[in-house]
Amino acid sequence: MMPRLPAEWEPQSAVMLTWPHAATDWADQLDLVEDLYARLAALISHFEAVLVVCRDNTHRKHVRSLLAAAGTDPGRVLFGLADSDDSWARDHGPIAVLAGGSPKLVDFRFNGWGGKFPAARDDAITATLHRAGRLGRTHLTESSLTLEGGAIESDGRGTLMAVSRTLVDEHRNPGLDREQIKAELSRLLGSSRFLWLNHGQLSGDDTGGHIDTLARFCAPDTICFVRCEDASDPGYPELAAMERELASFRMSDGRPYRLVPLPHPSPFRDRVGRRLPAGYANFLIINSAVLVPTYADPADQAAVGRLQELFPGRAILPVDCRPLIRQGGSLHCITMQLPAQLPLASLPPDEPAS
Repeated sequence: MMPRLPAEWEPQSAVMLTWPHAATDWADQLDLVEDLYARLAALISHFEAVLVVCRDNTHRKHVRSLLAAAGTDPGRVLFGLADSDDSWARDHGPIAVLAGGSPKLVDFRFNGWGGKFPAARDDAITATLHRAGRLGRTHLTESSLTLEGGAIESDGRGTLMAVSRTLVDEHRNPGLDREQIKAELSRLLGSSRFLWLNHGQLSGDDTGGHIDTLARFCAPDTICFVRCEDASDPGYPELAAMERELASFRMSDGRPYRLVPLPHPSPFRDRVGRRLPAGYANFLIINSAVLVPTYADPADQAAVGRLQELFPGRAILPVDCRPLIRQGGSLHCITMQLPAQLPLASLPPDEPAS
């Protein structure tokens, strides 16, 4: 039976977080970012479980105390142990598909966005969790294709949207062309239609243009996207070209998609003046809610309002993501949702690392 990649708005069992630690790039602001992670976990736990990946038992005890202080529902916290290079769970976490209603997991390769950063430990996280039984007895397929979760968007009906260069890339998938990559994605994810963007990137984005920073499915017939109104902005030409491409896309019945623009925040810069990829498309859909990244910017309120219109039946909850964007990512980048059909198992209180 062909697999199906669920849409993010479908029912979920949990959201996975890989917790930051002192050996990650968060070291110089670890207290600040751990506070954000704890508040995020507490927020998610109001709606579903949180699978927290810690590097070892000592780290787990530390994280457990932070979660308790933040008011996280202890009955909705699950732990797994796996060492990590960093904490971008969207890109190293498992991708779950459904086949006949049953879940299956796919473990794609992760090489630090084309070898930009060390990633061997991150690449092993999914297999480590699966081997330890933290993802239940669900079948896991290992693929030789390098693919980050932030690079793909699914409408839940067989359509996959992506920026071509984040997959067709000699540093990620050397020797593979678009047709070969499509064939592998069709086999593993059940994708039958592909919407390829050739334009679109936020300034400062190390990923090469992940789709989850640019354009997102909000319903099978609706795509929201980042729009830049300032023609003098260096990113304007790429985003304007992306908007034209989106307008050319058609659904399976030939109708155009409903396109809804999201505002663009003011330039957000690091300590040396480098622009960072702040944006509102990096939201996370969970059971009954949408968590929206904010940046203490005047456009925050407009973004929250626009997403409330797009998801009228869900609570729209802003999350201050300024600590995250200082490392080049945001809310969706640090999370990976798992479908409701996926059974999860946590570590007993004193189980040693495997």
